[in-house]
Amino acid sequence: MRAEVAIIGGGMFGAALAYGLRRDGRDVVLVDQGDVAHRAARGNFGLVWVQSKGVNSPAYAAWTRRSADLWADFAAELTDLTGIDPHHHRPGGLEPCLTEHEFETRKTMLETLRGHSNGAFEFEMLDARAARDLIPGFGQEVIGASYSPQDGHAGPLNLLRALHAGYRKLGGQAITDAQVDSITPTADGFMLSSRGHDPVNAERIIIAAGLGNKKLAAMVGIDAPIEPLKGQIMVTEKVSPFLTYPLSGVRQTAEGGVLLGGSHEDVGFQDDSSAPVMAAIADRARRVFPFLANARIVRSWAAIRPMAPDGLPIYDQSATLPGAFVVSGHSGVTLAAVHATVMAPAIAAGHLPPDVAPLNAGRFHE
Repeated sequence: MRAEVAIIGGGMFGAALAYGLRRDGRDVVLVDQGDVAHRAARGNFGLVWVQSKGVNSPAYAAWTRRSADLWADFAAELTDLTGIDPHHHRPGGLEPCLTEHEFETRKTMLETLRGHSNGAFEFEMLDARAARDLIPGFGQEVIGASYSPQDGHAGPLNLLRALHAGYRKLGGQAITDAQVDSITPTADGFMLSSRGHDPVNAERIIIAAGLGNKKLAAMVGIDAPIEPLKGQIMVTEKVSPFLTYPLSGVRQTAEGGVLLGGSHEDVGFQDDSSAPVMAAIADRARRVFPFLANARIVRSWAAIRPMAPDGLPIYDQSATLPGAFVVSGHSGVTLAAVHATVMAPAIAAGHLPPDVAPLNAGRFHE
């Protein structure tokens, strides 16, 4: 098979770029390992989140805000094309604080973020009364909250379905259950080899294979120091609507269930649920919303995120093999809009957007 661009990985990053490239009229083939892959998308909380993103990286903060601003039109476009609604809403988002220390620490962090953005990042710190005016269900332990009108949320499973459906509807080609074992430079591009499948030849390649990026990036001369970081999520039975604003660790889905999360565990490739972590997640959720103490947990799961040492995305093009790109990160829902509408056309033109220049892999060797 031959294509202008081949994408390795059909998760949130790869699917958004594949959709964006077909949207741009490019000849694309998507090569995906299938459900045996450690899909970070399985553990995506569904936030389109701005507050706290890029506190020490103005470039990442600006890239995140740009994506959040693009999301409404992006969601409408996907819905119109596929009939699948990603359930995007942007009412703003809150981060509740249970102690004065949490409140002051968060205030300092967000003031730093606003300073680095020259005021482009918007937020306010709410006292307990103002926070309960927005969310009456807050418990008495909530002493305040940060609020940003730039935050929102979406349904990650619907988003991933819509991206793949849109890609196929636009004529995109896909090879599933294929693990790329080698990348070989050719006279006019690259050849991808997978056991059990014919080789794929392409002028350009995008390595978006999550935790597989570390090994694959090395094949094109990029050192991408990506390691696994586990996150756990639980979902309750469906309850009456009570939460119109997303929180970083509590979000009510369109179906009525309540997602609970917020863990970060450096435990290698273990992707099992663990009782102590689940108990800590549930306890904080109960302190924030006391009525959740009576809500039954109906499912719990864990997922492995591909994480760089500094927690930021990696965007790079090989210096020795131009045309080979690596994209990696963990905020696949937040960044989906900018990946599809800004990054994909840039890669089609042979370069990365200037916005992400500071997020290259070379930063780990400076």
